[in-house]
Amino acid sequence: MSSRLTGVGVGPGDPELVTVKGVDALRAAEVVVVPVMDTGERGRAEATVLHYVPAEKVVRVVFALNERTDRKRREAAWDAAGERVARLLRERGSVAFATIGDPNVYSTFTYLAQTVGELVPGVVVETVPGITAMQDLAARSGAVLTEGTEPLTLVPVTAGSAVLKEALAGPGTVVAYKFGRRAAEVAEVLRETGRLDDAVWGSALGLPEESVRSAAEMDGTPLPYLSTLIAPPRRAGGRGGKL
Repeated sequence: MSSRLTGVGVGPGDPELVTVKGVDALRAAEVVVVPVMDTGERGRAEATVLHYVPAEKVVRVVFALNERTDRKRREAAWDAAGERVARLLRERGSVAFATIGDPNVYSTFTYLAQTVGELVPGVVVETVPGITAMQDLAARSGAVLTEGTEPLTLVPVTAGSAVLKEALAGPGTVVAYKFGRRAAEVAEVLRETGRLDDAVWGSALGLPEESVRSAAEMDGTPLPYLSTLIAPPRRAGGRGGKL
């Protein structure tokens, strides 16, 4: 039988937002791997998974989750994680990897799957989609992501504020991920492009420390790294005006 690696999206943090298919995949796997930082604290994916599977089934694997400057350290962490998961696949046959959000949207699973595919010939790799932070934030804030023919642009602010500014200069809604540490820059770009008043940001969605606020309230203080921003376009013309 082929080994099977399944990337399971477990949503932004609220256990109630894990899909039925996601729960089934977590429970069906012999082992559920969760990514953790080398500091050892429990991550959001692990906390969510433990609502559905027993702790003895969960294996923590260290990733350099936020490492962008030290390429050697990042690559070494990916290699070590891939080797650990490859060993689990050979021993147990099926492994689910839990990732916050969706496994095909800025997920660590992408790099893991590439590494494991080279180490375990014939491994079957599949994914189970998850609710994304932008969907959850839209629901919690009342922000409408798209109407009619509007485009939707998703930008990781780790790519730089210039990328965000270019997106905001265009039509449609812009969603920014991972902007918390550059909140002051983001607020200034929103102001320059006339998008500040209608924008909303959120962090720790579905958790006790959840915060959902207007972007106009940002005062330059750094926010949690995984903060999400929604900047809708100005909409005019009444109902169906964007059709």
